[in-house]
Amino acid sequence: MAELKTKRTNASVTAFLKRVRDDARRRDCLAVGRIMKQATRAAPKMWGTSIVGFGTYHYKYASGRQADWFLTGFAPRKQNLTLYLMTAARYKSLLAKLGKYKLAGGCLHIKRLDDVNLTVLRQLVSKSVRHMKQMSARVS
Repeated sequence: MAELKTKRTNASVTAFLKRVRDDARRRDCLAVGRIMKQATRAAPKMWGTSIVGFGTYHYKYASGRQADWFLTGFAPRKQNLTLYLMTAARYKSLLAKLGKYKLAGGCLHIKRLDDVNLTVLRQLVSKSVRHMKQMSARVS
C-alpha cells in the first residue's frame, strides 16, 4: 500500500506564510487561518511543504488503509487560495450564498477573500469541521 506523501511536519507556519509573495494573498491566508483556528480550536501546522492544516482526524478505508489528516486547511496556490473543506459539497444552500468560487472534490478554490461572503465562509468551515469530527469519532 502506498504511503501518504503529505504529512504533518514541524516546519514553521509563520515562516511559510511570510514567503507568500503577494501581499493580498498573504493577508487572505492570515484571515482564513483565523477562521480555521476558531473553528477547530487548534494551532496551525504545516502538512508537507505547502499546506497549513488545523486539527487532525484518523480515517480508515474499507480496504484497510488508514491515515491521519487535518480537519481543515488551506494552501496559497499561484492561481487561487485552496481551502480544504472535505464536506463542503453537502452544504449547497451555503455555497449558493458564498460568492465566486470553484469546488473540486474537497477543495474550495477562491481567487481572493473579497470575492466571497466571510460570514458564509465561516459557517462552511465550522460545519465541515464539525462533520469531520463526527466522522472521526465514528471511526475511532
